[in-house]
Amino acid sequence: MKTILTIIAVTFFGTMASAQDISKETKVATTTMGVELKVEMNNTIRKDRKTARLYKFKNSRIKKELSFKTKRNNAKLA
Repeated sequence: MKTILTIIAVTFFGTMASAQDISKETKVATTTMGVELKVEMNNTIRKDRKTARLYKFKNSRIKKELSFKTKRNNAKLA
């Protein structure tokens, strides 16, 4: 019974909301203006660029040197 009344109420309020007069919209005066587009491209090529290297493998020399371990890093049993 409760679900039937809820469905009837929802459909009633839905139809009442859609039956409202929507003709109260106001017109807005718009103005159009021309647009000038100036694009300048600078195609200068720099030849002094330096590249960064990304090492893919674990055994690369740089990664080995950066992740060094000393003898005192090992844990000792007491």
